[in-house]
Amino acid sequence: MTKNENKIKIFLVDDDALFLKSLEIEFLENSDFTVETYSTGELCIDNISNNPDVVILDYQLDGIVENAMNGIETLDKIKAFNPEIPVVMLSSQDKIEVAINCMHHKAFDYVVKSETAFVRLQKIITTIFKYQKIEKELSWYMDRM
Repeated sequence: MTKNENKIKIFLVDDDALFLKSLEIEFLENSDFTVETYSTGELCIDNISNNPDVVILDYQLDGIVENAMNGIETLDKIKAFNPEIPVVMLSSQDKIEVAINCMHHKAFDYVVKSETAFVRLQKIITTIFKYQKIEKELSWYMDRM
């Protein structure tokens, strides 16, 4: 068993280089994670076959490349590739309609960028894996009934 097999693979996708770097550092300080970072949705989709356990995805994504895919388009493509990959949306906008839009497109959750964003993301990721473990156990029981 390789050292990375037990680690949770996270894709961080954000066009804000500073925010992306600080988030990456926060996750890497916690040794349970391996992190791949992407500055555009296109790059994320190009590498989606690396099968991330979780994708943390910026809502805007148009700061670097004009006409780049936005977060919702990227989210739809991730879900088309594998609907099981949990995607947590990040946004600097604290607007309910943005959150609702993300949920309509099957995001697992929505986090506003702030100094508490990392703590919220950690809690959400913990929830995702508890939920997945319960689902696996349930299907194990159902298979035996």
